[in-house]
Amino acid sequence: MSDLFHRDFFEGNRERLRQLFTGTAPIILTANGLLQRASDEAYPFQQDASFWYLTGCEDPDVLLVMDKQKEYLIVPHREGVREAFDGAVDFDALSKVSGVKEIVDEKEGWRRIEKRLKKVKNVATLAANPRYIEHFGLYANPARAELARHIKAVNPEVELLDLRPHLSRMRMVKQEPELQALQRAIDITIDTIKEVTRAPKLTKYAHEYELEADISRGFRRRGASGHAFTPIVASGKRACTLHNVANTGELHKADMVTLDIGAEYEHYSADITRTFSLGGAMNHRQQTVYDTVRDVQEYAFSLLKPGVLIREYEKQIETYMGEKLRELNLIKTITHESVREFFPHATSHFLGLDTHDAGDYDKPLVSGVVITVEPGIYIPAEGIGVRIEDDVLITDSGTKNISGRLPR
Repeated sequence: MSDLFHRDFFEGNRERLRQLFTGTAPIILTANGLLQRASDEAYPFQQDASFWYLTGCEDPDVLLVMDKQKEYLIVPHREGVREAFDGAVDFDALSKVSGVKEIVDEKEGWRRIEKRLKKVKNVATLAANPRYIEHFGLYANPARAELARHIKAVNPEVELLDLRPHLSRMRMVKQEPELQALQRAIDITIDTIKEVTRAPKLTKYAHEYELEADISRGFRRRGASGHAFTPIVASGKRACTLHNVANTGELHKADMVTLDIGAEYEHYSADITRTFSLGGAMNHRQQTVYDTVRDVQEYAFSLLKPGVLIREYEKQIETYMGEKLRELNLIKTITHESVREFFPHATSHFLGLDTHDAGDYDKPLVSGVVITVEPGIYIPAEGIGVRIEDDVLITDSGTKNISGRLPR
């Protein structure tokens, strides 16, 4: 049982969803499904973040039905052999954590759903991503698409209403247990970074994967469930590939190394980046680029407060970064294209259950939002990649750098 998240958290989230979604259509949501890794083995299971947010459920393929003031969970059938290997779903434990009093098996659950679907014109659910998300080169978890297919098989005329905008706005503003979980994930990450980068330990690593291994050990030893995302340990020119996750390169004293890592604690993600000199001191060019990135980050901090629109904020930072890149003699004219050649990513994203968390980028920031602030400059021709990233809470009075305990 979690120390931070109890049934009242999940019950409260479901009630908030009812208030946001004012329609009378039944709400039917699905957990993620298992994904095949090899023959009869699955990849480690990762729950759909919004489904966990509403139920606290850690099991695959469970359905949540909310119909007016009634609600119940549907637990799928498991063959005896699978139960022997994976265990059975504990109905009592699931009810206790979720606060959903009624839990039924798959046969009974779909009997109820099918009876209801024949009488309604709309069903509210979380829309499925495309089977293949070309922008990221990812295949989507098929659970949402399979649920939609099953609903349409019962009533081809039913219209599916997308609840993603509602969940995005809900998850965007963090509640107190969420802030506590985030802070714990951040503190674990900070203490681990301090441990692996202290002199002279940092100079003894010969390969990126050695650093990665000690980071993994540090996270688990301090109470994290593991990494919130695949860790990035990238030195020299490899740091110019933003998601360089192979972590196989050799470490050389003349290089800098970028650590972009985050512990996961109670499902919540830290996301912190620091760039270090492996030899103890940066050369003049490295130091100049590093100081520039830090300066841009300070400028970004100065802009943040309640009421700020992220899209406008990003435009301001792009202009400021352009001035700095011109001072570094990397560009002559400030244009979107020239700046993005050396600064190809956004400065900020929402942080929470997902590292790139749900949120509405067209809504102004409000107290309780947590975002990252991570400018970077990448110069492949010079073998220099610098990124500095902190996690920032928007408050009534401005901001709080909740990863600020880690020196920059």
